[in-house]
Amino acid sequence: MVKELIINSTPAGVTIALIEDKQLVELHKEQINNNYAVGDIYLGRIKKIMPGLNAAFVDVGYEKDAFLHYFDLGPQVQSLIKLTKIKRNGSVTGTLLDNLKLETDINKAGKISDVLSKNMLLPVQIAKEPISTKGPRLSSDLSIAGRYVVLVPFSNTISVSKKIKSNTERNRLKKIIESIKPNNFGVIIRTVSEGRGVAEMQKDLLDLIAKWENFIKKLPDTEPSKRVWGEMDRSSTLIRDILNPDFTNVFVSPPELFDDIRSYVHDISPEMEKIVKLYKQKEPIFEHFGVEKQIKNAFGKTVNLPGGAYLVVEHTEALHVIDVNSGNRTASKENQEENALQVNKEAAKEIARQLRLRDMGGIVVIDFIDMHKATNRKMLFDYLRELMLLDRAKHTILPPSKFGLVQITRQRVRPEMNIVTVEKCPACDGTGTIKASIVLMDDIENNLNYILREQNEKGVTLRVHPYIEAYITKGILNLQRRWFFKYGQWIKVKSEPSYYLNEFHFISSKDEEIKL
Repeated sequence: MVKELIINSTPAGVTIALIEDKQLVELHKEQINNNYAVGDIYLGRIKKIMPGLNAAFVDVGYEKDAFLHYFDLGPQVQSLIKLTKIKRNGSVTGTLLDNLKLETDINKAGKISDVLSKNMLLPVQIAKEPISTKGPRLSSDLSIAGRYVVLVPFSNTISVSKKIKSNTERNRLKKIIESIKPNNFGVIIRTVSEGRGVAEMQKDLLDLIAKWENFIKKLPDTEPSKRVWGEMDRSSTLIRDILNPDFTNVFVSPPELFDDIRSYVHDISPEMEKIVKLYKQKEPIFEHFGVEKQIKNAFGKTVNLPGGAYLVVEHTEALHVIDVNSGNRTASKENQEENALQVNKEAAKEIARQLRLRDMGGIVVIDFIDMHKATNRKMLFDYLRELMLLDRAKHTILPPSKFGLVQITRQRVRPEMNIVTVEKCPACDGTGTIKASIVLMDDIENNLNYILREQNEKGVTLRVHPYIEAYITKGILNLQRRWFFKYGQWIKVKSEPSYYLNEFHFISSKDEEIKL
């Protein structure tokens, strides 16, 4: 599989496209000044305790208060509260946790009112960005992610990704981290650490410790509800998380962003710096690689499949619904059951791509074409699970229900990617209505009068729809002759079949459009 990243920067922000075998599978947009990105840490002020929800609403400067549930406090939240008070009182120096006596873990079945109180200051991390009408979702179980490891303060546990299967490798990585990690810091070893040496692991861990120290230094002087520490920009975060030897190219435009990306890749993976390339063509980068066309094809309400079948994608506040339709697909060589299985497998492949591409989260319900054989339903379920293994978001897939519906829950941490795939109608300007045809000739004559008498143009040509051209030119005492007697010059009228009915343009003698 050929993997490529296409990164484009505009004044509005950075757009990142992940391409697999020339097909767009993920699209990420980072807007300029996105102050509530996943991973950012704020000094939150507790605004309201909600005992019935066992949660609190926290002021982090967003228009709506953020939500913090008891389960997201983290077992060592008392230690975090203690550290915050100490640092903001200025009574203890130092940026690590060697001299801090950790508090006991909070009760897993406890109440939030026993831990937090109104107006308390608490560092919190963005777990979910603001989505729709909801404010950010928070966690006070802080962590700082690197390329190979994740640093977890107030813990001494070292855990290894379950995707690393070899016990020998798991033990080797644990021993490396045990020898270099500071006291009172836990570490999660990520999947990409497999096979990495001591120097790489140590460098990554030291970078994370430096970020923690930066956070601690800013904590005493940060105003409540303001950001204390921010994650990297989206492009760097994405590269950190997904870049591996499978990638062949990372194309970047413009040069300013290219320098930043190449420098970052050199820091985290020097051997891959050569795959970062500056895009130099005049044609827009997304058009050159066919990304723009794929975006328009993939983000509409209806998504066409190669065999003639199609998907209908609907979104509501509560869930997403995907309906599979066979379209004009005929079962000429296969029976109905086999045809349904084939269409459903094609649809499953596209649905797995659509979930990643649109970053659809929450509950997704898929209405596949009915199949009567249990073996075929199981085959489709297994096929969909296999396709979803490529999805980095946490997800759960339930087997088909009695009604043939497949339900998926998928982790949602950012707003769903939404691309407008329709263009504004030039005839109605998006209103769905056009001017009454009876006033069209008045508009044309008013503009013609201005052009000939106010601007003194000569040799003017009027371009209109063929129906309007016939109306103006046909008959003995037609409008064209009347204009000649009125203005003292002949107005050429040319029909343009591509024009809509009410469209008209005036062209000068130099064959240039006269702007009105």
